[in-house]
Amino acid sequence: MGAAPTKKAPATSDLIIAMSGFGNGSLQAIHDRAILLLGFAGAFRRSELVGLNVDDLTEDADGLRIVIRRSKTDQEGKGFTKAIIRGAVACLVAALRAWLTAAGIESGPVFRRVWGPRVGSTRLLDRIVADIVKRAAGRVGLDAASFAGHSLRSGFVTSAARRGASLFKLMDVTGHKSVDTLRGYVHDAELFRDHAGAGLL
Repeated sequence: MGAAPTKKAPATSDLIIAMSGFGNGSLQAIHDRAILLLGFAGAFRRSELVGLNVDDLTEDADGLRIVIRRSKTDQEGKGFTKAIIRGAVACLVAALRAWLTAAGIESGPVFRRVWGPRVGSTRLLDRIVADIVKRAAGRVGLDAASFAGHSLRSGFVTSAARRGASLFKLMDVTGHKSVDTLRGYVHDAELFRDHAGAGLL
């Protein structure tokens, strides 16, 4: 007998707002908030998120322009620029600026390990992103085991699809090269929208 693959839960916008709002003002909390909000808003893969350097970021009035040097679908390293809009309730630009300021980071890797009041010099390992997501989910009463690093990316797609974003606008953010790959996420988000059985019973 076959078995359906186990998918991690998407960290949708409402969940991300709750998860990123839990903190005590510590350096670790500021770091984790920036990871959660930027990871969600940019629909980043873990490797892309931890691969960011300060000089990849350009802030303007509308949000951030981020250069992705290399990704899963760009093995040749041609790169592309991703635009990320500011948030009205939980602003990723403000969260990222708060992290860079608190950590005193002016160049090199954006995200690094934090030990109490100290910030490391080396780049954060991508598996740590999953730990941060799980920890944040658990703090707001969610089942931490149901979430992973990919929950940020799938959460953005799910949330945007529910609000009616087009596939092509989604692809601008996610960097997907294939509509077919992205369609699976959108299908899950729209299972009950305009359902054929609506109003029948």
